[in-house]
Amino acid sequence: MPATPHLRGSARRFGSGRGVILDPLQRYAAAATASSAVVIRSYSTSFGLACRLLGPSIRPDIENIYALVRLADEVVDGAAAGAGLPVDAVSAQLDRLERETFAALECGYSTNPVVHAFAQTGRKVGIGHDLVAPFFASMRRDCETSSHSSESLGEYIYGSAEVVGLMCLQAFLAGANPSAAELGVMTESARRLGAAFQKVNFLRDLGQDSAELGRKYFPGVDARHLNGRQKGELVADLRADLDAAVPGLELLPHSSRRAVALAHALFSELTDRLDACPAEVLVTTRISVPPGVKARLAAAALLGRTPTRPASWMPEGAA
Repeated sequence: MPATPHLRGSARRFGSGRGVILDPLQRYAAAATASSAVVIRSYSTSFGLACRLLGPSIRPDIENIYALVRLADEVVDGAAAGAGLPVDAVSAQLDRLERETFAALECGYSTNPVVHAFAQTGRKVGIGHDLVAPFFASMRRDCETSSHSSESLGEYIYGSAEVVGLMCLQAFLAGANPSAAELGVMTESARRLGAAFQKVNFLRDLGQDSAELGRKYFPGVDARHLNGRQKGELVADLRADLDAAVPGLELLPHSSRRAVALAHALFSELTDRLDACPAEVLVTTRISVPPGVKARLAAAALLGRTPTRPASWMPEGAA
């Protein structure tokens, strides 16, 4: 067809003398990855800051993973509804995104740049349906469920957060050869860190999720009547997850350890601030970490400081 050689010629002229990748698929993949980075920077300053500490070979893969997560999150958390879509149409959009993602993982291409970037990373590091399907199942629950039992919350957090940690671990360990024991520790830590991140967000957004989205994630907790005892129990639970993430963090390759340490530090700091905030204020105020504190934590992580291993992990008889 006449259009094909014309497009090829355009590709050659576009790249000539500019150091641009000449292969059309590679150039599209580079643009798709760049779009994922834009998505991340647009939505999360903390995550964007942590990503800067990743090794340059790993950073695009982590941004690709989180950009798809953000894309799905926006479908169910307001962007689609803001466009006037009713609940069934929002669900249909999520279903479509899931089908596009599975298809791209299978064939290696999508017309959606964020999906394409995710698929390139997934195919490279081995992210499969076993992790992607639970993620979309949890996103779908936000269209169908307004409250949770302890069992359903555990399933939701696994799909919405823990599997994301496992996807990132796949990227962190690409080309590495950890022992089975080390992989087991890192897998458990990745899940617990993902769970902690999600629970922190649930607690921080408790009032907003209830008032604007009609959601109650924590069983038995009503944002309108949150008390200090309930808040203390929630904080203790998420701190247990943060503590459980430390052993695996220490085993990560250097290319990812500092970034994960910073993410851990940022959410630990946020947890401390949530703990210090009175319950009645927490449900009406979105607590955040000030930029100056973020910079201090980033500097510490850059110097190689990692979270302190909790006392429960110390060898028996240690001082």
